[in-house]
Amino acid sequence: MSRPNGTGQSKKDWVLSGGKLKSVPQILLEHASEVRRLDLQRNKLRQLNWLSNLVNLRELNISKNELVDFPQEIRSLKLLERLYMNQNNIKVIPEGVFPHLGKLQFLKLSTNRLAKLPVDLSQCHSLSYLNLSNNCLKDLQALVGLPKLKELFVERNSLTELPAQLFQKGNSELTLFKATGNPLSTPPEEVCDGGVRDIQSYFAMMEEEGPDTHTTAWTVKTMFLGSSMAGKSTLCRSLKQGVAVSVDEEDRTEGIEISEMDMEGIRFLFWDFAGQEEYYLTHHVFITPRALVILAVDLASYNMEDPQSYKEKVCFWINNIQLRVPASVVLLVGTHCDQCQDQDEVMEKKRHIEENVRVMLKERKEVLQLQQKNLKGNTDPSLFSKQMCELDRLLEYHLQVLELVPIDCTMHEDIVKLKEQIVRHILTKDTFPCAERTLPKSYKDVELAIYDLVEQNQIPQHGIVSFDDLLSDLILHLELGEENIHSILRYLHRIGIIVWYEEIPALKDRVFVQPSFLISLFKTIVRHDLVKQMEAIPRDELRQEGNLLVHRSMWVNDFKEKGTLHNAATRILVRRELRRLRLDEEDLVEEVVGSKTKEGTLLSLLQHFEVCLPAKVGSPLNPAAPEFKPGEKQWKSSNLARGDLDGACLFPSYLQDNQMVVKMWGEDKLDDINVCVYFLPEIPHGFFHRLVIKTCSLYPTHWIGKDHCLLSSGDKLVLMRENNKDGDNEDGDQHIQIRCKRPETSEFRRSWDLFLSVMTKLVLLSRQWPGLSQHVHTPCKEKGCTAYFVWRDWQDLSNSDIYDLVQEEKQLCRNGHTRRTELLFPKDPVVNKSKGQ
Repeated sequence: MSRPNGTGQSKKDWVLSGGKLKSVPQILLEHASEVRRLDLQRNKLRQLNWLSNLVNLRELNISKNELVDFPQEIRSLKLLERLYMNQNNIKVIPEGVFPHLGKLQFLKLSTNRLAKLPVDLSQCHSLSYLNLSNNCLKDLQALVGLPKLKELFVERNSLTELPAQLFQKGNSELTLFKATGNPLSTPPEEVCDGGVRDIQSYFAMMEEEGPDTHTTAWTVKTMFLGSSMAGKSTLCRSLKQGVAVSVDEEDRTEGIEISEMDMEGIRFLFWDFAGQEEYYLTHHVFITPRALVILAVDLASYNMEDPQSYKEKVCFWINNIQLRVPASVVLLVGTHCDQCQDQDEVMEKKRHIEENVRVMLKERKEVLQLQQKNLKGNTDPSLFSKQMCELDRLLEYHLQVLELVPIDCTMHEDIVKLKEQIVRHILTKDTFPCAERTLPKSYKDVELAIYDLVEQNQIPQHGIVSFDDLLSDLILHLELGEENIHSILRYLHRIGIIVWYEEIPALKDRVFVQPSFLISLFKTIVRHDLVKQMEAIPRDELRQEGNLLVHRSMWVNDFKEKGTLHNAATRILVRRELRRLRLDEEDLVEEVVGSKTKEGTLLSLLQHFEVCLPAKVGSPLNPAAPEFKPGEKQWKSSNLARGDLDGACLFPSYLQDNQMVVKMWGEDKLDDINVCVYFLPEIPHGFFHRLVIKTCSLYPTHWIGKDHCLLSSGDKLVLMRENNKDGDNEDGDQHIQIRCKRPETSEFRRSWDLFLSVMTKLVLLSRQWPGLSQHVHTPCKEKGCTAYFVWRDWQDLSNSDIYDLVQEEKQLCRNGHTRRTELLFPKDPVVNKSKGQ
């Protein structure tokens, strides 16, 4: 128990958090009338019948307790301004409480079990912040009429509609609203993702146009995933054409192919993702939530006796879906049934896959529950409350993997059967609650106007148009204001009709109204046969760009050995693709691929999405050499042969070894600062390389390898190392290791600052995989000891209190080894001047 301020000098602020209290101490009640702030979070309180004594209380924190009933005594706290009641088990809030809280400004009720709100909540007239996320709410009507409400969070509830009155301009003060994770149709979640202004525009258009013009649209983004040659393209094209379509091997998907079709009044946007590993680099850019995932599994080559077959054809894909879009719906489709021996083999493999998937999902849940149990079993579980809350959130996700549908793509009746299955699942709200969208007519008008502008050649065929030009054309064609068009374009971007990277400063003035063209650009340099493509560049095309055959050889070698693609090679490859598409206008070429002085759209996008990072390359040529002689190192190049001087991009995922990094780092030492970030169920594909790109943007001096990266900050070096293969470490758990040489005692803060800058980037990146669970350990430094020290809540790395992870000077591992904490955790050892362990 902690006295006021820990000193007893003030009786106004009481901090009694994390004490496992089931009741409050008598001394608090003796001073009840003097208490202004009371912190009781992370205890075991179930009853608060003493609250009415705290008549002068301004702030009350009773989060993370065991409350089931909302305490009516709170109505007595007439001066209360801030109330934290999150992470309890409250199901019902009685009427007659909030009208008495006239000064309440801040209310946090997230992570409870609320199914409805009290009608009189709207009488809490001073309320400006309200968090109701992670509950079971079905409507927000009770919030209409809160005159000062500015920030509202209702994520992960059961909302299908939002009340228009809550967002009416002139009557609403809302500036921040978040509703992700609800089955919303009015307005659709893609509108809500745009924030308060987009929601206001939506409701304003709904009102202006009248109910007779509203459209109920069923739109489903459908992503075809699966291993290479699993039959994704055949499935996609057969569904679109309604008949069995044969796709030759040489005609298989490269990158992503986009198409559209209508089935039973449902609009399907098909995204066919290539299965080769090289293309995974860009998949994360386009894989989005609220989509139907069709996972193609080649049943003919599926081997029930080989665990690797299931791992590669099914497990890998479901794990990555669960990490990236954990609440999505996956329809398994067994392909190549015509190549199986008989129907018995097909059904046996179907049962085998479905059982393995069921076991895999069950085991994932059990692992999360076990981790939760381990945290609760700590001496003081309150120190791990954020991590337990994160595990609670992960356990709430429900990835739906539907029954496998085996089909023979050569049979028309099987294609019809698959179409019927897909439509049935989409129309089943329990399975797919987000397909239906209620929209103002203006949304469809804008989309059709864009198509008309392309047809009339007012937008080029490649579809790249300046935002200002597009806006002017749409205003001219439609009776819509600029703000409404902004909002509709954002919606069209989120459902995949257009691409508009408004958040990228270098690209916010560009709209891609043909996303397929953007994909064509990506796959020119992110592809499985890139070396072959470079080797095939003919001499005349090299010369047109001012390059020679010797440059082509250098580009190929640098890519093979260093993962580096020269910008000159990129320009030629993209120019070739534009020429194939008959779009090689010089202005377009320069915009897409850039020049020696200006970066193009393509590299800007790839760098923004952390696929590559800029790299300077030096020329091996010496312009002062008198003449070229074969075998000589020195020669004089012509003025045109300077394509190797204007930079390159490094693709970490193409690197083949770690030799340079290992050489610069040297040997690991027991007294290195060493932190391991563990990932459950696994490290997402491409995660480490994206982390490398993020951190290398902070530290220009760096060395990168296949799964190692060394960063330099002054005389400090920090090593990142990915361990993602079973057997790399004793327990087989996948983790990223971060190491730094042990500093002098006075320099611990600098070393930990470097560590934390890396971990901050890691946290930011992890948010893009909402199904990911992470745990941070520091191994014991005693030789041969397998024990480790678990980090307490560490996720909020922007908080300076991260240096207060531990108060002790030493800690004891489970095997009895004592270690100074500044070697284990980011503890600022200002008061500890000893260099000993």
